[in-house]
Amino acid sequence: MQEQMARANKTAWETKAYQAWIQHHGSPEELAGRLKQDPKHPLRHWLKYIGNPAGLKVLNLLGSHGMKATCLALLGAEVTVVDISEENRRYASEVAAASGVELNYICADVLKIPGEDALGTFDIVLMEFGILHYFTDLNAIFSVVSRRLTANGRLMLTDFHPFARAWMTTRNLQHPTGNYFDDTLREGEVAFAKLLPEEERSGLAQVVTRGWTVGDIITSVASQGLYIRTFEEIRSPGDPRFPEFYTLIADHIERQLNPLYPGTSG
Repeated sequence: MQEQMARANKTAWETKAYQAWIQHHGSPEELAGRLKQDPKHPLRHWLKYIGNPAGLKVLNLLGSHGMKATCLALLGAEVTVVDISEENRRYASEVAAASGVELNYICADVLKIPGEDALGTFDIVLMEFGILHYFTDLNAIFSVVSRRLTANGRLMLTDFHPFARAWMTTRNLQHPTGNYFDDTLREGEVAFAKLLPEEERSGLAQVVTRGWTVGDIITSVASQGLYIRTFEEIRSPGDPRFPEFYTLIADHIERQLNPLYPGTSG
């Protein structure tokens, strides 16, 4: 099922994505100019968990148009991006070139990275916004994270809050229609579609996604040897009573065998 899902999503993300980024962010040269002026602003949710990124090796999984990766490179990090969309790779590579930095951008399914072991390990794995719903098994993606993090390396995951997915689109919150525990696969509009003019949306393929609960996410991260440091919930600017997204910080701690309980870690 994951392979079928990945094929469908690759098709959706390789139809007019480049056009959508130009529509929203401007030409690669225009975006590069803005990023060079203030590379810290697009990273504002994560810098407090990184410190100075200069000299760090960063792996940006599902890095899309590469804005965060380019900003990290502008601040001195060595950045590798993995994303399934060739159109995303094209835009990101052109933005990076216009910014005067290099990105190692791999166009591939993150669960099937060619020569993954040759990438080595990274100080930081960054995953951000609209990503986990592309997987039918969270353990599979967090296993990739665990394998690619160096000892004491850090996962920084920011995504839309599962509560918001289920309830924030409900008009009458006294009688919510969303199902927080809904785990069915669903077809829907690709994320960048809303950035295109109405007349350009025809012919766009749909993506296939599924929802996860907070418990699903935390349990899966912890199951892969990642020690959860923070689960920060960020309020919705539209209605601060509710969360819009979250940031999860987890460190890769090498587990040591507990001599009192063979086969366990202490």
